[in-house]
Amino acid sequence: KAATLRVVCLSKGEYHLPQNFKVYSLGKEKGYPKIWQFLRLQKFLLVNLPQVDGIFIHMCPIYAIASWPLVKIFRKKMILWFLHRNVNWKLKLAEKCVDKILTASEESCRLKSRKKIEIVGHGIDTDFFMPLSPNAEHQAPNALRILSVGRISPIKNQETLIEAADILVNQKNIKDVEVKFLGNPLEKQEKVYFERLKNLVKQKQLEGHIEFLGGVSNNKMPEYYQNADLAVNLSHTGSMDKVVLEAMACATPVLTCTEAFQNVLDEKYLFKKKDPRDLAEKIINLRGVKEGANLREVVVKYHNLDNLIDKIISKF
Repeated sequence: KAATLRVVCLSKGEYHLPQNFKVYSLGKEKGYPKIWQFLRLQKFLLVNLPQVDGIFIHMCPIYAIASWPLVKIFRKKMILWFLHRNVNWKLKLAEKCVDKILTASEESCRLKSRKKIEIVGHGIDTDFFMPLSPNAEHQAPNALRILSVGRISPIKNQETLIEAADILVNQKNIKDVEVKFLGNPLEKQEKVYFERLKNLVKQKQLEGHIEFLGGVSNNKMPEYYQNADLAVNLSHTGSMDKVVLEAMACATPVLTCTEAFQNVLDEKYLFKKKDPRDLAEKIINLRGVKEGANLREVVVKYHNLDNLIDKIISKF
């Protein structure tokens, strides 16, 4: 029979999916209270569980908890996909409800109990995130172009890259440096932090070298990676950040400080957390490196979207 996917979400907006996809909303966009959303979920499960092969929960442990009684009654397999450093009561309880928890790396799910956890890698669309075509016409850049992708937040530690740029421009006398930050602050604390970053740029007199571009739609991201000489990931989550893998898939050299890549990347692609001097030195060492194809091979082999989909389906 033809494969179908029935998607349950809190609220439903505009989407463009094939005919074998069906999307059901729990009614948040209509202002339904949480108890009504819960009852709508139970109704959906009662109608659809007899017809499906299994339940896949994406990043929402509470869905696994709310679905468990009926899933158990209908004897269906339930799998949770989870990538986050935080471990709360919802995740601990969801672990008791599901058959497996799939995650991208050892550090991506930090439950103490590991018996249900299976590491399957990330899912990067390597047909979308690709290197710039060798036949593409583009002018040789006049500057070292550095890209940092992620929301503006203290945990992303963007000030370390600003400090490193200051070292490059003033102490190393590398005047041709361009740093682009992609991402927005979301919460109040992050907006305060963003103002600190902008003040730091002014204080260091780096306005001509550093640019905050805000949020960028996903369909434009390959172009940004392709036109960067280096992608710097400053996140302190310790998890395997997808933006590093996206850059690698585009054959763009990367620098990261997260522990999850210590056994994946050579030491030259790693720098010390909150150490702008070490970051500046690593940037200099990577200048002109032409090993992007090797980085892309890692993503194609271990974090390809098609491979991940096959792995997920196999669990059912």
